[in-house]
Amino acid sequence: MVTQQLKELMFKYSDDLEFEKAHIVKEKLVLLERYQSKSTIVNPSIDNVDVYSIVSDTQHAYVNFIKVVHGAIIQAHTIEIKKKLDEPDEELLVLAVLELRDRFQSSAKEIIVPFLPELVIPMVTFVVPQRGDKKKLLELSERNVKYYHLDKKKQQELVDPERHIRQVLGQMMKDLRLSELPEHIECFDNSNTQGDQAVAAMVVFRNARPDKKEYRHFNIKTVEGPNDFASMEEVVFRRYKRLIDEEKPLPQLIVVDGGKGQLSSAVSSLEKLGLRGRIAILGIAKKLEELYFPDDPVPLYLDKKSETLRVIQHLRDEAHRFGITHHRKRREKDTIKSVLTEIPGVGFHTAQELLWHYKSVKNIKNADLYSIQKVIGIAKGKVVYEYFREHPEA
Repeated sequence: MVTQQLKELMFKYSDDLEFEKAHIVKEKLVLLERYQSKSTIVNPSIDNVDVYSIVSDTQHAYVNFIKVVHGAIIQAHTIEIKKKLDEPDEELLVLAVLELRDRFQSSAKEIIVPFLPELVIPMVTFVVPQRGDKKKLLELSERNVKYYHLDKKKQQELVDPERHIRQVLGQMMKDLRLSELPEHIECFDNSNTQGDQAVAAMVVFRNARPDKKEYRHFNIKTVEGPNDFASMEEVVFRRYKRLIDEEKPLPQLIVVDGGKGQLSSAVSSLEKLGLRGRIAILGIAKKLEELYFPDDPVPLYLDKKSETLRVIQHLRDEAHRFGITHHRKRREKDTIKSVLTEIPGVGFHTAQELLWHYKSVKNIKNADLYSIQKVIGIAKGKVVYEYFREHPEA
């Protein structure tokens, strides 16, 4: 990109103390940025207006500034502010407005913002637009600052992935009111079809990322019929009873897929094991993605774009995927054993080949002789075809 190349050249000249050359490149950069910004034209009646927007994370805030003159965007700039005391966006936006207004010598009498700040500037009006061209300008500024923030995060992940992970875990610790960083999280999900072949899945995340070698499946042993609550109680008990017996490390956080019922069942097992209060636990309900905590009737609703919710959703979705995959394989295996392997001369692998190709026993029954022989050979194909002709009830 030409703009980036010019910036790199300007910094190189500056580092080499060739300030005259750096200044010439800077002038070219300013002209180019003005030309690019003027390509964005809004209502010509919007004149001498500044626009600000802000996004923040646990350690930094990012503020985007746009200047509009005679309906043209002539300037755009984003700054990064390091937080000192976890200041709210309202305070940080005030600091940014004062700094950027001074830096760019702005005399704008109208300032468009996402919310009204506690700031009074003589002869200046703050506006939170609800519609129209001014609203579009605010949305443009918000997109700018979000892209800037995302780009910063990507750079940080590449340059210092450990620091990025610590930030994610720190945000989760804050959002979920945890007493320690959730470096090790386990998530449970039940999977059954009307109580048939009930199974459960558990996935493990370490440092907010899947640790697939630690994933586990559970075939439900003590529960008859479809009972998600009892199934959850069983698998949570079995999992942590085993970790205790084997003296293995416990997670800092447990997530269960479901609302109050599933959460209560999981907590009941932790109580039996003497682990309640030693491990943080929460439930995530599917409908509104609300988070439930033990003994708290009011759920927590996180911002849909928050990093914490993204990690929890990833856990839940991964547990669901893992459980469904195992459930399907088990049903398929049971189907093969119960129907196809009853055919004389047909072993498990041949039956599996047929099921993979035709998807169901019904489709195999309806297939013609030549089609079946193409899949498993002439002799076995004839045996299977004739078996279903002789046993239509199978």
